[in-house]
Amino acid sequence: MPAIRRHIHIATSPRAVWNALTTAEGLGRWLADEVRIEPRQGGRVVLTRKNAEGETIEARGLIHKWRPISHFEIAFERLGSYPGRGSHLAFQLTQDGGEARLSLQQSGGEALDDADTHKRLDDQWRADFARLQALLDAP
Repeated sequence: MPAIRRHIHIATSPRAVWNALTTAEGLGRWLADEVRIEPRQGGRVVLTRKNAEGETIEARGLIHKWRPISHFEIAFERLGSYPGRGSHLAFQLTQDGGEARLSLQQSGGEALDDADTHKRLDDQWRADFARLQALLDAP
């Protein structure tokens, strides 16, 4: 199954997007109900949220790469309830004119090989990115 890829342009600075991606407060505003993050290479990440059925989903991982205001990667653990367990998530952030361009790629992990899980995660990222864009787009 191919990787999940998403790209958005957000009418704000890359620094504002970086803060929304790499701080507990920022992630809690658009991605998860509860967040624990050690913002550094080798730091732990724990994201908890409720799915559409009201079940609690927890994603645990380690920050594999950390390049402030440009690149951030998480390697998720293979255990747990997160559908993307065992996958690798990479965010790339660049300046594009007066906007920030955010790219995501999620790959690997056995769960992504399942077509239904792949579609569910892709749809979730579409909704999550729309929420992030609405939160940060300058008026």
